[in-house]
Amino acid sequence: MLERNEWEKFPKFKLQECNFAEYIRQFYHMSSILNCLITIGFVMVLTSNLAAAAGAEVRPENIVGPNECAECHKDEALVWKKSHHFTTFRDMPRSKESREIKKKMKIKRVKSKSLCLNCHFTVQKVKKRPKAVSGISCEKCHGDGKGYLKVHAEFSGHKKKEDEPKAKAVQRWKKSEAAGMIRPKALYALAKNCYSCHVVPQEKLVNVGGHPAGSKFELVSWSQGEVRHNVWYSKGKKNVKASKNRKRMMYLVGLAVELETAIRAVGVATKKQTYAIKMARRAAAARKKMTVAAKALRKVPEVARIVKLGKSAALKLNNNDALSAAADKIAKQTIALVTKYDGSKFGSIDKLIPSEKDYKGKPSK
Repeated sequence: MLERNEWEKFPKFKLQECNFAEYIRQFYHMSSILNCLITIGFVMVLTSNLAAAAGAEVRPENIVGPNECAECHKDEALVWKKSHHFTTFRDMPRSKESREIKKKMKIKRVKSKSLCLNCHFTVQKVKKRPKAVSGISCEKCHGDGKGYLKVHAEFSGHKKKEDEPKAKAVQRWKKSEAAGMIRPKALYALAKNCYSCHVVPQEKLVNVGGHPAGSKFELVSWSQGEVRHNVWYSKGKKNVKASKNRKRMMYLVGLAVELETAIRAVGVATKKQTYAIKMARRAAAARKKMTVAAKALRKVPEVARIVKLGKSAALKLNNNDALSAAADKIAKQTIALVTKYDGSKFGSIDKLIPSEKDYKGKPSK
């Protein structure tokens, strides 16, 4: 087990009660129901203030922390420790930019009860109090671990994975997903977690604090760079790149989620200042790129619908109802896209996808 100081250096499904983030997480864990709902054209009525996705929510009592994950995923943890996701725990609070923003926002401590906790740290309940225990770690992407850690880590009562019958392994994965685990196949949910922070969900933080409105995040180039940790099946020997089909899906889903997230941000903006202007520009840029992709994928109606929906509401203040409605429908079409396609017939967009020279950093293996 990696010592803690090394890191330092669902409830039962209730439709009427769950917000958008919980809806997405639970539906991905209940794929058969998801397919049925998409087939009949169902989409949940979403609340207008959900500009951020699941990843922006903080539930310290459900976080188990990176040490627990590293018990089995040692190689993945080693990759993580060489990434900015890890070093932000130490570096971000000390940076000049952080100190300036903290002063403007009147924040006393970055790691304690501040807006910074949601995106820059993993917050766990320690001695009955929330505490930042690491940088951006496993559960920020793969879901709060308390509900699924035990069933995910135990091979249906067998000591070794090799001894676990295939049928039991399938059931174990289903149970893990139902308990909140976001696996790589849940591409929309993963992308939502990324964009919920890389597109800043706080207007005041930008307009008053001077925080950037977001990073130049793109799902393929950032996921295949320094944060790539696809080492499980090679037992740490190789850090395998995403397949062509996977990258095609990531590119499309990334654009769609960026468009959805930026549209929601414009909808909740209250002042024509930096935040609203930057988000409107981001939405317009994503819409333009998606339009190019749609022309290359004329036989994929979901992509065309996303483009149309992206243009259906004006990117302006005091238009939250229309923008939220458009974003909700974009979410529905994106989920349908992930459910129906695997990217194998999307070769016409290969020229649009970032190449290896565009990747954000290099993975350690």
